Amino acid sequence: MSRASDLEPRVREYWDLDAATYDHSPGHDPQTPVELAVWAATLRRLLPPPPARVLDAGAGTGFLSLLLAREGYRVTALDLAPAMLAQLNAKAQRRGLSIEIVEGNASEPPGDGYDAVVERHLVWTLPDPRAALEAWRQVAPTGTLVLLESAWGAHASPSEQLRARARVLVRRLRNEPSEHHAEYGADLRSELPFGSGTGPELLVRLVESTGWGPARVERLRDVEWATREALVSAVDRLLGVTPRFAVSAG
Repeated sequence: MSRASDLEPRVREYWDLDAATYDHSPGHDPQTPVELAVWAATLRRLLPPPPARVLDAGAGTGFLSLLLAREGYRVTALDLAPAMLAQLNAKAQRRGLSIEIVEGNASEPPGDGYDAVVERHLVWTLPDPRAALEAWRQVAPTGTLVLLESAWGAHASPSEQLRARARVLVRRLRNEPSEHHAEYGADLRSELPFGSGTGPELLVRLVESTGWGPARVERLRDVEWATREALVSAVDRLLGVTPRFAVSAG
């Protein structure tokens, strides 16, 4: 059995359990009008215009899929965890949005002929990120790739690592719940190629090692601003938010 196939059930189990509380964290499912407007503008800038056909890889509970569908894109939402997709489906039905929902591995995308492939905070959880990107290129041979990511962990700057630790400490002092039902085990993180964190340089190298070719990177300062504006506490605003960036190709 390959390492990827061995890790897949463990990754699926984690996110299946996390689905029940995942949207409780505002960062996972931004809903203020300003945040939604900024995210919509960002997606429209980075992607072909609607009604382009978009694969949302690792769609989770559907933040990107729902926003894209609302903007007029034809969306296929792919995720490994059925409980995550159940949340997405319920939200799509409540909002009257049509989204094709597919349970499956990110490295085995359904169908072909996509105009774009997007993901948000997925790459670090993939047992074989390069294989996934190659598979996405196969189903979008003339399309656009957009990775929406954050600089965190070992690949964040020293100052951001300090701020990240401070944000965790503040949450603990307030007895606030964690952003997830549990932490990834150290053993699982160690087996994931990007389990120690992600950064723009790392992901540019990844993209350019695949059939997507030359990559572009940009800091999503408008998204950071909108996320920070949604914070209530002056302390939280002072500590800021995790740096956001997009890596695109195609």
